[in-house]
Amino acid sequence: MLPKRKLDNKNGELEMRISHLLTVAGVALLPTLASATNTTNFVLKTTQDLYVVCSTASGDPLYNQAINFCAGYLLGIVSYDDAVSDNKHLHRLVCYPPTATRDEGIQIFTDWAASHQQDQDLMNAPPVLGALRGLGSKWPCNQGAGE
Repeated sequence: MLPKRKLDNKNGELEMRISHLLTVAGVALLPTLASATNTTNFVLKTTQDLYVVCSTASGDPLYNQAINFCAGYLLGIVSYDDAVSDNKHLHRLVCYPPTATRDEGIQIFTDWAASHQQDQDLMNAPPVLGALRGLGSKWPCNQGAGE
């Protein structure tokens, strides 16, 4: 067992050293706390906004919120499409297989959006249109078959 040493704290010198050490450590950690996604991205105005949220990196501090927000948004669009297409006169816009998962839907949308980054007309469109275009690119409906 090591002997206990008494710390000499002349005129707050120890507190000042600790304060400087914590400041340096805090500044060093700032780059790791920076987030590619921020809460302003959750106010979806464009397809690009939705893409930023849905493609948030798993190491991002807002990853859980972003991926769940994305999944909820896409699920809401697909659920609405399912509900209104029950009417005789409205056809489905997205015809996903019964085995489709939320993760597949997110991946399909983000792949579509990534491949259309140069098309500002598509990326500046309302997010609901981008989501339908993205999901429909993989899961189109055959309107002639009564979909």
